[in-house]
Amino acid sequence: MTSRTTPNPRTHAPLSERPEHSAEAPLSVHAMTVAYHRKPVLWDVDLDLPPQSLVAIVGPNGAGKSTLIKACLNLIPIAAGRVEFWGDTFEHNRSRVGYVPQRESVDWDFPVSALDVVAMGRYRRIGWFRPVTRKHKQAALRCLEEVGMGEYANRQISQLSGGQQQRVFLARALAQEAELYFMDEPFAGVDAATERAIVAILRRMREQGRTVVCVHHDIQTVPEYFDHAVLLNMRVVAAGPVAEVFNRENLQRTYGGRLTLLTEATEAVARAERGST
Repeated sequence: MTSRTTPNPRTHAPLSERPEHSAEAPLSVHAMTVAYHRKPVLWDVDLDLPPQSLVAIVGPNGAGKSTLIKACLNLIPIAAGRVEFWGDTFEHNRSRVGYVPQRESVDWDFPVSALDVVAMGRYRRIGWFRPVTRKHKQAALRCLEEVGMGEYANRQISQLSGGQQQRVFLARALAQEAELYFMDEPFAGVDAATERAIVAILRRMREQGRTVVCVHHDIQTVPEYFDHAVLLNMRVVAAGPVAEVFNRENLQRTYGGRLTLLTEATEAVARAERGST
């Protein structure tokens, strides 16, 4: 009697079995479905993300934007499909991937300094349960200085403003020295100066050959901040260069009858169209 096993949806398949996806893509998602209590949250998601790009994931509340990131990072299980990083599994590429969660999900009362938080991003290089050497502290301090927070290195994170905390989290991501970053609403709750600083850092990361994927809620700024967009509402409505997919038709299909959002979207599309002429 021959035993049968249920296939693992994350098992790496040979390139010949998935010709529609590129091994050069830092992230490939193939027919992925995610469900909570048997209720689908994401359905049949299929996309490739290009290298060296800034990618916005946009869609209405409840569209599954944060869920998509968490499923890709194995933080929540998937019901079906496959996720690959450079044509291989997340486990084989973990050190090449960084993650910045939503600021609201972090316990900011934990008694550590800004420098301690950033140094946590070095642990894959330091090794778990090993002391943080001067070399790694200096690297962490350089990352804080890069986001304009060097003078706050010894300040406890609970004493920082929301925008300053977000900069510290971004510095921790830089300290990981990853090639692909996932950021869950990095602009949420920050002031205008911090938002400009984050955009400048993201652009430098792109120039260094990295790909950054951001869950983003302000669709007015998508054409200005990003060069690739994924329009999501449980399924991928459209994905590709902003100049090609960020248009009235796709936004209408993504957001439906939400008139306020569609007005903002129309204004953003009009600005983008004026900028391309």
